[in-house]
Amino acid sequence: MKRRNFLAGTMAGAAAVATSAESVAAPETQGRKPNILWICTDQQRWDTIHALGNEHVHTPNIDRLVAEGVSFTHAYCQSPICTPSRASFLTGMYPGTLHACMNGNDSWDNAAPLITKTLADIGYDCGLSGKFHLSAADGRIEPRVDDGYRVFQWSHHPGDDWPEGHDYKDWLVSKGIDYNTTHKKYGYIPAEHHQTTWCAEVAIDFIRERRTAPWLFSLNCFDPHPALDPPQEYVDRYDVESAPGPYYQDSDLAAQKKLSGIRFQSEAKHPDEFDAKKRQVLYWAQIDLIDEQVGRILDVLEETGQRDNTVIIFTSDHGNSVGDHGLINKGCRFYEGLTRVPLIFSWPGYFKQNLQSDALVELTDIVPMLLELAGLPIPDDMHGKSLLPILTGVANAGEHREFVRSTYYRALDDKLQSYATMIRNRRYKLVHFHGHGLGELFDLENDPHEFTNLFDSPDHKNIRLSMTDQSFDAMAFAIDVGSKRVGRY
Repeated sequence: MKRRNFLAGTMAGAAAVATSAESVAAPETQGRKPNILWICTDQQRWDTIHALGNEHVHTPNIDRLVAEGVSFTHAYCQSPICTPSRASFLTGMYPGTLHACMNGNDSWDNAAPLITKTLADIGYDCGLSGKFHLSAADGRIEPRVDDGYRVFQWSHHPGDDWPEGHDYKDWLVSKGIDYNTTHKKYGYIPAEHHQTTWCAEVAIDFIRERRTAPWLFSLNCFDPHPALDPPQEYVDRYDVESAPGPYYQDSDLAAQKKLSGIRFQSEAKHPDEFDAKKRQVLYWAQIDLIDEQVGRILDVLEETGQRDNTVIIFTSDHGNSVGDHGLINKGCRFYEGLTRVPLIFSWPGYFKQNLQSDALVELTDIVPMLLELAGLPIPDDMHGKSLLPILTGVANAGEHREFVRSTYYRALDDKLQSYATMIRNRRYKLVHFHGHGLGELFDLENDPHEFTNLFDSPDHKNIRLSMTDQSFDAMAFAIDVGSKRVGRY
């Protein structure tokens, strides 16, 4: 037990967990477990929701979830790359213990049970629209695994470079729409035929089905992932010149040059070189469209009388630089814009409302929460720590973990392989770029935008050493704990 508590960085006790399970027992007494709508966007950073501090973006429907639920303002993904992050939050395990979980894998290795399969095995009717991405999907259909989904309407990314079996493309064809012709005509796909809209349409059809069993639906739209080509009417809501632009200082160019041997999807440039404010607006416009579709789904849940028995989760797999530090897209870096993501839970009548928690949490913490809601035990070797005590008001909303972790292990399938680990406590973030003798240490209390690297600062030597010990211990214990489940070490 001592090892598990250290690994999870826990701050709440087992008694609180037991009490929280009792506080959500009401649906069971009514004979039905709650439905679960799990919305996971792609590359949506934490600071993109109006109600949580972004005065520019238009998110009235996500704002409604904030008002009707619990928002974690310091939630971190376990890898700033799609496949390892998704593998992690679907299993509650760290990417380092899961195998075949890098972008470019031919197949998912089934290193740990997927929560969707676990819930399907106890009677949940499961459906998906959009991405899955536990294996490669570059111009070919992702192979199905034992994922538990009855409805599996798959679309990795919008485009016309797919063989038969790409469900979004098939939907367009059924409406007489050619993707390439339409995109060439407008420079984007109109909202009514957009992949985000299609994902919502599939979800709505699924929600409207008559059934006696509880359901889980995964809405995994591709946006706000680049290519940053939202419908024009959403772009027109913004004044580009009024956008604040990215977090950038001229010193960033030298700092990123020092890290040039470590994998990233872009080279650092001055924001003027890539029209950073315009990119920021295009990114936000994609989120506006996502928000509109969230509103449509909320309306259907209300219309069908299912809102009060549906847990809604809104999150993203990781973030996007959007110009911060002169970088665009993603890669082997751990800045807040890349690792910190939205995480909102809403269940009227059972979860707290309009609660914004600044506790340090991980996306691994979603699975144990879902297991508790379903009345299932949380395996002792699971890395995630249930958020249910905070959601139900049993535990202190400001405390959950002592630290959070994120890692990058050969996450992209190319010649420049990189390895790195991040550990972040309430004040400091420490990053090691393994094999390069390089690292970063940021004082997030005094330097929230991560401009001043204290890794080599003599005054911060003890902080660096103590956090290095913590990071090394946590990594070792994760491998040991994971071995009980994965059977690989």
